[in-house]
Amino acid sequence: MSAPLPPSRVPPRPRDRLASYFRSGDAMRSRSVSDVVLSGAVDVPAPPARLVADWERDILLHLELEPGDVEALPLARARARWPDYRRCVQAVADWTHTLGLHDALAASSSEVALMACRGARYHHDGAQYGAAAFCNLFLGEDRGLDLHFPVAGHRIPLRRGTVVVFDTGQPHAVIKRGGPGFDAADFPPGRDCSLVFLTWELPIENAAVGRALGISLDIDPSTALLLEDEQVWLNGAPATVCPTSGRWCQAD
Repeated sequence: MSAPLPPSRVPPRPRDRLASYFRSGDAMRSRSVSDVVLSGAVDVPAPPARLVADWERDILLHLELEPGDVEALPLARARARWPDYRRCVQAVADWTHTLGLHDALAASSSEVALMACRGARYHHDGAQYGAAAFCNLFLGEDRGLDLHFPVAGHRIPLRRGTVVVFDTGQPHAVIKRGGPGFDAADFPPGRDCSLVFLTWELPIENAAVGRALGISLDIDPSTALLLEDEQVWLNGAPATVCPTSGRWCQAD
């Protein structure tokens, strides 16, 4: 029997290889999926009480959010009643500038949306937004919830002013603080656990965005040529995410 290798010579365990295939103009491109999550806190004022009341009414009567749902709120109407909207945007722009992203947020001003969630099941957004990274600013008070990236190993407490930038292909969820995964029972009727946040789409092809997240482009051009839809692959095959654990699994 041969002697075991000394610790310094034990071959490293290969990591699961992820690839995101995304549309760029009329063509499909490929890229790596980053496990980098950039997070921080910015000083933003609480939204006006009447605006928060509007959001709560929309969430209850129009969106009818179930546990795990993420849906859009009307941003144009909110801006008309939100004196500090520009201050919030500027705070995020200043923060992203410190990351070396410079004008990436300003260039994405037309891609900003106002979102609401009642928790969020584990998912990735690479099948709709593979060409982008997300930049999210959370606007509400602390509801005892975390933004969890189980594969990347990040858990971020969510409160007013929390800001994050991450790869849309990275599995993530909003779960009970300290919880092991997403459980609809953590969001029972009557519990105040809805969150509202602004989100921007930052173009992955922007050199500063790619550099900040450590993304490599065109890692599998031959496969990209064969695809028509944006998707994420694991080890050479389409993959999905378990909605309760966030683990990757091969697509059916």
